[in-house]
Amino acid sequence: MMRSLYAGVSGMQNHQTRLDVIGNNVSNVNTTGFKRGRVNFQDMISQQLSGAAKPTTEVGGVNPKEVGLGMMIASIDTIFTQGNLQSTGVATDVAIQGNGFFVLKNGEQSFYSRAGAFGLDNEGTLVNPANGFRVQGWMAQEMDGEMVLNTASNAQDLIIPVGTKDPAKATENVNFACNLNKNTPEILEGASPADIAKGTWATEFKVYDSFGNDHNLTVSFTRVVGNPNQWEGRVIVDPENAEETQTRVGLGTTDGMENFFLVNFDNTGTLLSVTDSAGNNTNPEGEILLQTSFTVMDSNPDADGNPTRQTLNINLGTIGSQKNTITQSASQSSTKAFYQDGYTMGYLDNFKIDSSGIITGVYSNGTNRTIGQIALATFTNQGGLEKVGDNNFVESNNSGLANIGTSGIAGKGSLLAGALEMSNVDLTDQMTDMIVTQRGFQANSKTIQTADTLLETVMSLKR
Repeated sequence: MMRSLYAGVSGMQNHQTRLDVIGNNVSNVNTTGFKRGRVNFQDMISQQLSGAAKPTTEVGGVNPKEVGLGMMIASIDTIFTQGNLQSTGVATDVAIQGNGFFVLKNGEQSFYSRAGAFGLDNEGTLVNPANGFRVQGWMAQEMDGEMVLNTASNAQDLIIPVGTKDPAKATENVNFACNLNKNTPEILEGASPADIAKGTWATEFKVYDSFGNDHNLTVSFTRVVGNPNQWEGRVIVDPENAEETQTRVGLGTTDGMENFFLVNFDNTGTLLSVTDSAGNNTNPEGEILLQTSFTVMDSNPDADGNPTRQTLNINLGTIGSQKNTITQSASQSSTKAFYQDGYTMGYLDNFKIDSSGIITGVYSNGTNRTIGQIALATFTNQGGLEKVGDNNFVESNNSGLANIGTSGIAGKGSLLAGALEMSNVDLTDQMTDMIVTQRGFQANSKTIQTADTLLETVMSLKR
């Protein structure tokens, strides 16, 4: 009789714990990145009244007689199922689709979280604005003019330098490609200006000097009289100031004496060769880099007192190829594609985060630069993590060490900027569990009441 009392007590106590977990789940139904808990029960040790007996020649076997002494909590698990993603439109909000945790630092202590409601502090550091913990990742380093991410190094604080300058860069390379109409008329001696215009195809686009000033680079092509597959090209920087800029071109040299060159095509309209004014010819294979130089006005003279000249490469394409290369076909002359790598000074106006966690800065001069990448952590047993509040977890003896890396590697999920992961609490499921838990608690209280009635009957025997 006393056993049933304590069995009822254990049932009430542990159902109360289950209700506590359910109540915590319900209270966090709208908590960003929250992972619900689950309580598992198991029976307690049983008291054996008699043991089992094996069969004999006279009688069969006998089962053991055991009375259970109640129940206890087997485990309280954290369920890491995926929560729904909610779009917020905030650039610094990031959600994880799949496995993984954000890595946060408070001093030297590491925390892990699924909540990606981040922001910037006054130093541009990406942080959790609720507690100031710093988001970890890798900052890009400039190597040979390119921004490189070394994700093999230790993760560090991510800093987005909003408002910082991006210095001007002089144009070094221009990729040039167009089609020259095979049926363009030749320009004969004494031709009128209108005829000259009909027989010339010119393209122009902007290039930049080291100050960030833009210049008009004009490349024109004219049919050569008497040679059906040859064109004369002419390069001029700032045609309205041609005498000051003194544009010169050359193959493999910046010391060209003229600003023209000859382009030869084969009978299929494919680029055959290029010859500069000094008679230098192109290599039969490979890209054609026409080195162009011009005088930069209002700049300090060089060591010899000569005006400063800027050099850039005009890439005319590859011999024997028609892809992104000058061609000669019987169709309208047109600019197919061009590219130049110079720009004026700009400021970091905005940034964006892609599905790999790479942060790209958008500058006012139209350039994009990689700033850094957000790190993700996974664990052998994520259920072994300990909750420490603020939507954070820490490692435990049974979680394993954090495997920190980039999105999409070693089972890590992808990232979605401008969104947050919602709680994975299902209210319908929790309300049903609440009813079941309530009934379990009531049933155990009835066990105690009934045992008390039996005890009362025993006590009345003395009357």
